[in-house]
Amino acid sequence: MKNSRFLLIPVILCVSACGWFKSPPEIGKVLAEHFQNKIYKDFDTVAYDSVFVKTLDSLSDSFINPKTIKAFYKSKNNEPKLVTKFYIDGELDSLVNYLNASTRHGFNPEIFKTKELNELLQELGSNKFQKVDEAYPVIAKLEILSANAYLNYTNFLKFGVVNPRNIFSRYYIKVKRPDSVGMSNLLASENLADTLKSVQPKSAQYKGLQAAYLNANSADEKRILLLNMERFRWQMPETGDNYVQVNIPDFKLTWFDKQDTVISMKVCVGGKRENGYEEKMKAFAKSGNLDDKPKNHETPLLFSKINSIQANPIWNIPVSIAQSEIYWMARKDRYYLSNSNINVYYKDKLIGEPDTINWNKYSRDKLPFKFKQGSGGGNALGKFKFIFDNSSSIYLHDTNNKNGFNLTNRAISHGCVRIEKPLEFAEKLLNDKYTYDRLRVEVDLMPVDTTHMNWYRKRMAKKADTLKSFQLKPAWFGPKKSVPLLITYFTAWPQNDKIVYRPDVYDMDEKLWVAMKKFR
Repeated sequence: MKNSRFLLIPVILCVSACGWFKSPPEIGKVLAEHFQNKIYKDFDTVAYDSVFVKTLDSLSDSFINPKTIKAFYKSKNNEPKLVTKFYIDGELDSLVNYLNASTRHGFNPEIFKTKELNELLQELGSNKFQKVDEAYPVIAKLEILSANAYLNYTNFLKFGVVNPRNIFSRYYIKVKRPDSVGMSNLLASENLADTLKSVQPKSAQYKGLQAAYLNANSADEKRILLLNMERFRWQMPETGDNYVQVNIPDFKLTWFDKQDTVISMKVCVGGKRENGYEEKMKAFAKSGNLDDKPKNHETPLLFSKINSIQANPIWNIPVSIAQSEIYWMARKDRYYLSNSNINVYYKDKLIGEPDTINWNKYSRDKLPFKFKQGSGGGNALGKFKFIFDNSSSIYLHDTNNKNGFNLTNRAISHGCVRIEKPLEFAEKLLNDKYTYDRLRVEVDLMPVDTTHMNWYRKRMAKKADTLKSFQLKPAWFGPKKSVPLLITYFTAWPQNDKIVYRPDVYDMDEKLWVAMKKFR
């Protein structure tokens, strides 16, 4: 009895695939009826399978997703699913039409083998085969190239041509990418034309860039438009309708509510990396000498959620800044640390008199100290720090150097983002008059609501009490709801029925252009 159950397995498998192996199979019936040609009634699935496997092996080396395509057809017993379902009703012709029109998206149709596909359709349509086995190579190649072109075209439009995380070292946004399940579902689609229509980008920003691209005459302009069309194809994390965006080339922070701008302000972002950065890093990797290490203060691209505000913040000075700046300033001026309100810690214990440290005893690449700048007017972070989770110790903050906002090129920070109107931003973030007044009082500003004046008077009295030492300390405030933040990079976008262009401050356009070269 036990053995008989095992004997049932091949029978079940055979039954599940009998639609393909019966004579003639579905493809034979479809073509025989369409062309009124009896040779297709002799369609031999075993002979076709051999041709299909050889054809797939010869073509798949140049495919982007060969494993997915092979796995799909293996699961379908190598049946020509696309030709069977979509040749007769003209949907494969629709595919070729979409591929030919891909120039509207900046693609070269030949990357999809469009000419070859068109020739195969014509050859099959000519109905000149004398024997059915003469049709096998044409059907197999048409099936395979159609599948590959269909996947590539839909993936390019839905997800973009390149994965930005593979080409930019400081791109930390987890963009969605094609997966094998999604691609298998595409190949199993019941309506090719509907799928091709559905993947066309629908955002107003993309369509605006696309219209300008089709009308542009200058090669340089077309290049910039194409690059930013690609950026709008990348599938960003879901921000919701209400979110904050910092666009690095625009040096601007914008708070969006759907398509409406709630607030907008200037920002200063991280300085551009040194020229020849890659080569200098190679030299540093060999020498290990900090003098050879090139500077790179570029603000990373990331997605997170702003979850708190620190008033009167403390600045935990990064090791890189301690080595490249603080160390030299302390050696040059023994009172620099105390005058700058910078505390020094050794093994997490505060050093009472940092001015007495003999810096000649320490090399800057092996500093045993940590540095923190206390709250106050001289703090590099100003009066507010806006915090969000990220792996780069990046945050938005106020600054005591307001002159930077008057510059045209505001890529001047160490990597964090300085914002022009921190108080206005804090008010919007908290979205609560009571909490906002508490925050104002912490930075010695009178509350907006006069019923809260008692807080302010008490604080001023404490500061004025000469018998007690008033110590300025950080205070934390949390918004009712975390607000999504997207730090991104666009050098062109549509605005008020025209295209706005911004300088490629980090030279990211050039790197993206090189990565897209084979698809143009």
